Amino acid sequence: MGAVRDAGTAPGAAADAADTGGEGSAAIPELVIISGMSGAGRSTAAKCLEDLGWFVVDNLPPALIPTMVDLGARSQGNVAKIAVVVDVRGRRFFDNLRESLADLDARSVTRRIVFLEASDEALVRRFESVRRPHPLQGDGRIVDGIAAERDLLRELRGDADLVIDTSALNVHELRAKLDAQFAGEEEPELRATVMSFGYKYGLPVDADLVVDCRFLPNPHWVPGLRPYTGLNEEVAQYVFNQPGAKEFLDRYAELLQLIAAGYRREGKRYVTVAVGCTGGKHRSVAMSEKLARRLASEGVETVVVHRDMGRE
Repeated sequence: MGAVRDAGTAPGAAADAADTGGEGSAAIPELVIISGMSGAGRSTAAKCLEDLGWFVVDNLPPALIPTMVDLGARSQGNVAKIAVVVDVRGRRFFDNLRESLADLDARSVTRRIVFLEASDEALVRRFESVRRPHPLQGDGRIVDGIAAERDLLRELRGDADLVIDTSALNVHELRAKLDAQFAGEEEPELRATVMSFGYKYGLPVDADLVVDCRFLPNPHWVPGLRPYTGLNEEVAQYVFNQPGAKEFLDRYAELLQLIAAGYRREGKRYVTVAVGCTGGKHRSVAMSEKLARRLASEGVETVVVHRDMGRE
């Protein structure tokens, strides 16, 4: 299980004012749609936002989301932040969600989609532990229900502003991630998660961008450095004294500036940059730390996650 270090504040703030039904000007509530795989932690996410002061509606039919936003706008500021948990279990249900999102976009409603993801193995283990069937498995197996749900949610996952992989997270760690994103008062232009990982443990499923540091010599083969991690100053110095390391950091940071500008223009608020090496202990950790500091110095709110550090 990875170590997490938060280096920034999180989104908040209500949306712009708009006219509602001829009854005068009212503040349109900020809207978050929580969706994702069954068993991936939607209920935990809903409870976390509720504790942070959001008005949470569980399993609201997607066609009623615009109506919920209208009711919040008429609450005279009493309902400034709405979180809706959407459980997509059928094709028509999903079509209604797309229509509702198009309606919200046409009215310039500020909305975000949080998608909770988990590996098939983690989901099967969770369903078996509570001895409950998957809602879509029918007469088949749990894995059949998971596959059907992934197919239904594929497009929504692609549209999500924030994807959280809960495969290796416990309840407290998931709440910490959501607190980092939603507990603050001011909304940053862009928030980045820089995640170190080990290729031998698999690619992070929630990564937007993947960086490979295996072209650098591995400190694992230096006996004096092997027991330590990339957080150790001697290990970091070894990594960045290698040919191409500093140039790689500079060039990739420049590339991220270009990508970040495009994300801002497109209204994308979150990006996860995964930095990998063989075991996720030395090179990727050192590079992630430097890259995160560089992004923070350029005004990007940044969280550092070391997914695989400590697994060896």
